[in-house]
Amino acid sequence: MKSDKNELLEIGRRVLTVESNSLSHLSSMLDERFVRAVELLLKCRGRVIITGMGKSGIICKKMAATLTSTGTQSMFLHPSEALHGDLGLIAKNDIIIAVSNSGETREIIELIPHLKILKNRIIAITSQSQSTLAQEADVVLLYTVKREGCPLNLAPMASTTTVLALGDAIAAALIRAKRFSEEDFYLYHPRGRLGQILLRVSDLMTKENLPIVQRSTSMQDVIKIMVGTNVGAVFVSGSKGHLRGIITDGDMKRIIEGDSGLMQKRAGDVMNDEPKWIYDDSLARESLLLMEKNRITVLPVLSRRKKIVGAIHIHDIIKHNYGHPDR
Repeated sequence: MKSDKNELLEIGRRVLTVESNSLSHLSSMLDERFVRAVELLLKCRGRVIITGMGKSGIICKKMAATLTSTGTQSMFLHPSEALHGDLGLIAKNDIIIAVSNSGETREIIELIPHLKILKNRIIAITSQSQSTLAQEADVVLLYTVKREGCPLNLAPMASTTTVLALGDAIAAALIRAKRFSEEDFYLYHPRGRLGQILLRVSDLMTKENLPIVQRSTSMQDVIKIMVGTNVGAVFVSGSKGHLRGIITDGDMKRIIEGDSGLMQKRAGDVMNDEPKWIYDDSLARESLLLMEKNRITVLPVLSRRKKIVGAIHIHDIIKHNYGHPDR
């Protein structure tokens, strides 16, 4: 049976409105029980085991993945498999997050006595405050859904979206409470796009055989060092290792073309004494933007004490599969 285009559009909009209303209501429901749940997770000396059946189980997998990637060791445990041997995965210091809309999911309820024997703390996520799961849990996070997005009001839509958002709220609170930083995030995502945009200059820069010369270095030696190090520039340093200037291969070509007496000069005579540079703890994307803005291909890298500690070339960024942050 063919549906009218306007009817299909209206159904889609209605689903989004129903789910949006459910999330808005969930926000107003958060109270001290949410705080207790987060505090319990903060004190966890083991792992966070998240369990649920069916569509709830799929949401549990996402919750576990988000927590794990943000510094809280977590895993999904299928409740049915748990009853057939996988209970051995649970240790006494683990905390259980059990998700059941009705609070009466048979496989979840059958797990509870075994969890009590192991003395695991239980955080329940359910829409039924008087359910068996809610009564047996240490902390209960309640949500309410007036209706599902499904036109038949049967398939879980608003309820699963609400639980997913509640899981994100827990993860976000733990990130802040644990002071989980950008650097920590990079440690767990070194090859992903998210990790790439958090790379530091120090992760990519050249540290060995740096092309460093003094103001008094002859231009013959400057050229030898430039060719030998293949960085595309030489950095002119002061007596204490501070950056005083730079001579790039582009500078060198222009100087050679217009100065027949070049070889009688010193590095200090021809250097650019206002070089662009970057700190070693800066984000790699900042060095890329700085190079693109100034149409250069290499930057001296300085420590916070302003001493030369490395060089970063645009090729260092490209070869590590690091793209422009806006691409």
